[in-house]
Amino acid sequence: MHLAGLWLTDFRCYRQIEVRFPPGITVVQGANAQGKTSLLEAAAWAATGCSFRGVPDAALVRAGEETAILRAETVDAARVQLLEAEIRTAGRNRVRLNRQSLTRARDRSEFLRVTVFAPDDLQMVKGGPGGRRAYLDDLLVSVAPRYAGVRADYDRVLRQRNALLRAGVRTADDTTTLDVFDAQLARAGAELVGGRRRMLARLTPLVVEAYRELAAQGPVSAEYESAWLVDDTAAESALLDALRDRRRAELDRRVTLAGPHRDEWRLHIGALDSRLHASQGEQRTLALALRIAGHRLATEITGSPPVLLLDDVFSELDDARAAALLAHLDAGQTLVTTSSSAVPAGVHAEQLLRVGDGRVEEAA
Repeated sequence: MHLAGLWLTDFRCYRQIEVRFPPGITVVQGANAQGKTSLLEAAAWAATGCSFRGVPDAALVRAGEETAILRAETVDAARVQLLEAEIRTAGRNRVRLNRQSLTRARDRSEFLRVTVFAPDDLQMVKGGPGGRRAYLDDLLVSVAPRYAGVRADYDRVLRQRNALLRAGVRTADDTTTLDVFDAQLARAGAELVGGRRRMLARLTPLVVEAYRELAAQGPVSAEYESAWLVDDTAAESALLDALRDRRRAELDRRVTLAGPHRDEWRLHIGALDSRLHASQGEQRTLALALRIAGHRLATEITGSPPVLLLDDVFSELDDARAAALLAHLDAGQTLVTTSSSAVPAGVHAEQLLRVGDGRVEEAA
């Protein structure tokens, strides 16, 4: 599968553009703040329904407009598919796949999968556990789309339960409602954490291998930590017990204190926590290793490599790490952005695009 084309209207800085992509490598050149990343952001939004820059959909609409139009076409051996979206500053977006309303988020994975490398990836290693949980859950959904529903169910119940705790549990009816939320949260949480841990059993060796390829030094290890989970086979009852044990504290603090939303995935270089003790170069290498490992796992499970979106990553790497990254990326469609006037060394581009003043033009 590859991304064959994008048509954007009032998306970010683009008033109206049409771009076609070959199956190989496309390099997107341009000065800063000209729309290079926005092009990759549009491709990733088509695949996931959200911005990899972590902004709300309203920020994707060009200033002064109320709606952005995004159309994306993919091609594989069997068919051509078209996704059409109206992204709105207010109200719900309208998304259609092959002229039919897109009702399930999991259907996007059959349309397009992407792996994004971006400078902000450093925060997966350097930042708090929320970024690492998001990486795990995004990857889980991409390789096993049914977990999109599991994740949505868990997030919905967690929001409802926290809202009840914030409002105060004062009556018998409130207590009954909290009991119902406990059961729902335990059911969805057990399924989510089970998916995470099964995926990690396959992912962690790939992270170790990718780090060794990039750095050729330092053993890497990883450990999933959960304060409430003892045995995977009894996760639902374990979470129910943890919620009951913490109820008094939750009523006082008015927030849910147990569940997958508070778990941690610790990454170590040598025997030390990479977040606290690794150098920035080691952290950046480990972030790249996470993306490469996730890409390889998705390829292994689905049988087709996701489209690689490399957003200005070479400006963040020394020559040795850049060369190692290129040497160990799997074959497939790749979109690379760069602010340099030269194509990054080792990148053999099938197409060169130049971006500026809200336009995208093919260069020789």
